[in-house]
Amino acid sequence: MGSWGEWKPAILMLIVVVAFAAMNTMIKKVIDEGMNKLVLITFRQLIATLVLAPLAYFSEWKTRPKMTAQIFVYLFFSSLFGASLTQYLFFLGMQYTSATFACAFLNTTPALTFLIALVFRLETLKLKSKTGMAKVLGTITCVNGTMLMTFYKGTTLNKTSHILVPSHHHQPAIHEHSSQKWTIGSLALIAGSFSWSSWFVVQTRLGNKYPALYSSTTLIFFLSFLQAATLCVATERGFSIWFFTNKYEIFVVIFAGLVGSGFGFLAMSWCVQKRGPVFTTAFSPLIQIIVAGVDFSILHGPLYLGSVLGSALVIAGLYFLLWGKSKEALCSPVKQTPEVSEGQAQGQTIV
Repeated sequence: MGSWGEWKPAILMLIVVVAFAAMNTMIKKVIDEGMNKLVLITFRQLIATLVLAPLAYFSEWKTRPKMTAQIFVYLFFSSLFGASLTQYLFFLGMQYTSATFACAFLNTTPALTFLIALVFRLETLKLKSKTGMAKVLGTITCVNGTMLMTFYKGTTLNKTSHILVPSHHHQPAIHEHSSQKWTIGSLALIAGSFSWSSWFVVQTRLGNKYPALYSSTTLIFFLSFLQAATLCVATERGFSIWFFTNKYEIFVVIFAGLVGSGFGFLAMSWCVQKRGPVFTTAFSPLIQIIVAGVDFSILHGPLYLGSVLGSALVIAGLYFLLWGKSKEALCSPVKQTPEVSEGQAQGQTIV
């Protein structure tokens, strides 16, 4: 048996995983009940900003670099790709599909980040080495799993509650509408995954130019709050959407801001420093498993064959890719890439 210090990162990550699983399930519920997605993002980012602002101010007020126009541009796009746009697409996809299905797409982040990093020459690939082949195999497996989940629904593996329809002639139309929403949700999740993966590239450049972890994160939260609020005001009419309809919505927003952004970021940052990004990222499939258990047993969400097979491929590809990255890191000097940058400290979560 190891000491408490050796087990602490694993225990902390398990707490984070459970917290994120609970958060995603609760967000799915309030969105299905009618809460505006942009309002949810706006309040969540505001709470996260207020939580981290004092820590950023007092811990980095002597070492914080000077703000420049170039750094501000990086911060703007980092907040767009890493928070406001990604969250909106993720919540939209989750609304049209299921919480379990949406969480499965987050497991594709390392593979998509690897592909984007190759394009920008921030990642190297040696096809003749075992690590290179593992990364290629993992990426291909993740992509195939994503395609399978998107375009193949398959049969329902569990019993779900069905909505009664007044006439048998209406059932094909309802089924067609459901399939259309599932496709739209899948495409939104793919776009959200690409947006989230692009954030790692932007965040790598930002980390080199503005190496103040808490200050940059606070500014990202604040800018994403402004972005979501501006988009909501521009696209929605009336003030009624800004008012909470029940105490549960208030609890979910506070929980998402404090736990999802504040505690989650700090905890995963600490785990990355202690055990590295590979260790931290390896816990991400547990979020999907926990959400699936809640979704199917309590919320009675549908479980499709295509989702199960696709998720299995995505998780297998994830570990092939992580194995290649971990072996490569052991055999080469430490080098900052999107997977080992400050941004990776947040693992598979959306800030």
